[in-house]
Amino acid sequence: MATAKRGGNGMSEQRRHRLRLEISREASRLFWEQGVDATSGDQIAEAVGLSTRTIWRHFRSKESCAEPIVTQGVEWEMRTLREWPANLSLEERFSGEASRFRAESDAVELADNALAMRMIRLADTEPALRTAWLMACDQVEREMVEIIAKRLGRPADDIDVRLHAAAASAAIRVLNEEIGAALLDGADPAQFADASERMAHAVRRATGGAVGDPVVGGP
Repeated sequence: MATAKRGGNGMSEQRRHRLRLEISREASRLFWEQGVDATSGDQIAEAVGLSTRTIWRHFRSKESCAEPIVTQGVEWEMRTLREWPANLSLEERFSGEASRFRAESDAVELADNALAMRMIRLADTEPALRTAWLMACDQVEREMVEIIAKRLGRPADDIDVRLHAAAASAAIRVLNEEIGAALLDGADPAQFADASERMAHAVRRATGGAVGDPVVGGP
């Protein structure tokens, strides 16, 4: 394409996404360091080097500034599932992608993951951040419907597909919360070296084995 797709304010969607993510990084850092109540929109704007008006142009409230980083907390899992080859089991897919992530991820990705983990943990005591986390989980469930429907060769409005998607997304949410909390409490990261396999097994168990196997004769 000669030009990037532009939003209503003339900014390309790609640039808008980058700006929202940068704002989210600084807001999340401030929330973790000094608390949500003690953080103002003016402080977030100053940390990013923007006007407060620009912050409110992109976010409806200071708490919603955490949403892009919180969403990053499940982006790896969703990207892995969106591009899941039909001939691989879920365990094989998660294991292979985890190895690649460890080998290829840069400092920014690792820092974003750490911030997401902190915001998910902070959501335990901050209702507004809990809303952001649950919104991200709702998006995961919506995407899981399409992924599972394609995987099983069923329509997206099939009740079993929707139930499997709800169960799978809940399993991903619980594991993200549990592993993140343990790491932030000082657990040895080596204990979770098999986190990707745990995630795959949790999805398989949550869906009663309906989601996890290779698709014979699949696309």
